[in-house]
Amino acid sequence: MSGEGIIKFSNSSVDRAAVEEMITRGDYLVIAGDEKVLASLPSGNWIAGTIPYFMTSEGGKVEQDRLYVNQISGFAPGQVPRMSLYDVNSISRIAQEAPEQGFTILILPSGSQVHLDYAQNAPDYKNMYFSPIVGWISGVHLDELSERSAKVGFGPASGMLSDTQAAAMHIPLTDQQVAKIKIINLFQQGAGSVIRFAEKGFSVTTANIGGVDLSFADYIRENKIDTRLPLVANYSGVMINVSIQEVLDDKVNLYAPVFSDVDYYFAKPVDNYVEEFNTALPAEDTDNVAFCCNCILNFLYSELEGKKTGKLTGPITFGEVGYQLLNQTMVYLTLESV
Repeated sequence: MSGEGIIKFSNSSVDRAAVEEMITRGDYLVIAGDEKVLASLPSGNWIAGTIPYFMTSEGGKVEQDRLYVNQISGFAPGQVPRMSLYDVNSISRIAQEAPEQGFTILILPSGSQVHLDYAQNAPDYKNMYFSPIVGWISGVHLDELSERSAKVGFGPASGMLSDTQAAAMHIPLTDQQVAKIKIINLFQQGAGSVIRFAEKGFSVTTANIGGVDLSFADYIRENKIDTRLPLVANYSGVMINVSIQEVLDDKVNLYAPVFSDVDYYFAKPVDNYVEEFNTALPAEDTDNVAFCCNCILNFLYSELEGKKTGKLTGPITFGEVGYQLLNQTMVYLTLESV
């Protein structure tokens, strides 16, 4: 695609000096990188999230000295992206403030109240699903979980970093393009018992399993459940995962919330992640990809460091946003001609 008003994305893993040059030029950027590098960036037209894990064109990498950049260009006159910060009291407005014709890229810091509110309540936000919202949950190097908090960066405010607010870039499109969110989830519901929960949340004590109320932690231990496999629910034909964080004596902590009165099943095992991923990826989509992210659990459990997953590159994240919060999925957004 070419011409005025046709939005184009350029994606690359680069060093700090190259990003500074883009910022100085006035480019609009969505950046991922380690906090130590993000903290030194000048103010400008950018939002960012902390993470040192990436899927690059050379394969999966852990890089604390480089940045992954989505560079956005091609705006129509008077139609440039609008950047906003949201806290726990304002995040519910994000869909109302999204462009009527366009899409939003959203980054939320892992473990923050704004992250938890979005995870549990986004499906009920006003105007949700009217305009595509895509993005990710920022994180830290896994060796530094107890030392540092996940943050987002906001270029317009002198490059501030925050662990309590979410950063969004609302990107308008002309009627020549349409944005579409695509989700690759290799997990399907297994053949075990149906599992239901009485309340929504990130922590579970009891579950109704096959019609019987049981300790969820005991059930996992006694049945030797592989906790690398997520719970999977069918949301109107879309498979949504809820990943297990840890199994304690009397409760199970999760990376995403479960919801009440939804049928969950533990997933079927995936034999060869890279092979099945490449089979699942529609070849015709890859030339139109504007944004992509993949889950840290996929990166770890499938040993993706050094391995390639097709042409899709981007940050490896602590959660994915495809309208609502997702887990153990790859999310990407395409810009397609109308």
